[in-house]
Amino acid sequence: MIIITGANRGIGNAIAKRLIQQNHKVIGLVRNPNNLEFDGIECDVTDYESIKNAYKKIKKIKKPVTGIINVAGVASMNMALTTDESTVQKLIQTNLVGTIYCCQILGPLLVREKKGSIINFSTIAVPLSLRGESVYVASKAGIEGFSKSFAREMADFNIKVNCISPGPINTELIKGVSSSNIEKIISRQIIQKQFEKDDVCNLVEVLLDDKTSSISGQILHIGGV
Repeated sequence: MIIITGANRGIGNAIAKRLIQQNHKVIGLVRNPNNLEFDGIECDVTDYESIKNAYKKIKKIKKPVTGIINVAGVASMNMALTTDESTVQKLIQTNLVGTIYCCQILGPLLVREKKGSIINFSTIAVPLSLRGESVYVASKAGIEGFSKSFAREMADFNIKVNCISPGPINTELIKGVSSSNIEKIISRQIIQKQFEKDDVCNLVEVLLDDKTSSISGQILHIGGV
């Protein structure tokens, strides 16, 4: 069974549908599971108790968990000096703290199986140090650092932890970004093209596979930097 946060839209939803096609049992952790086309549990990743409640419900399903994919996240493109307090809190709490909470609380489900894969999500904005995204970059850079250290902690349990860092993917998240800015980012990638959600799904499949048990603690950039 694979647990996916943020499975109600964008990349998270695409990953869920791909894995279901591959005959995986998927549980989406979302704020409103009523609109999902697959099994979901109500969960707010910024709320520690909410994730604990989701954990209890997952345990009752009594099906081995082999993967946790933390996709839930928010973005905001603002200069640091003009980013208000509530936006700073939302970015850090959702992206960084939410990922840490989910790894802490849901991680024992994999430890019980003595194997599995955790996939966290960052962004190409981190290595490119994109102007106007400094607080967003800070929240995602924290995920990268956490994932590397957490991978060492989980290695004793035969669990791999990796981080996927996409460039601009055609989702709601980048709707407000101008085409010229998208092109500037793509021009700084090694492979200079805009990738699709399917490209992310392909990499997720590889990282979930037992055949890639030697890959852990890595930040994998779609498009390359």
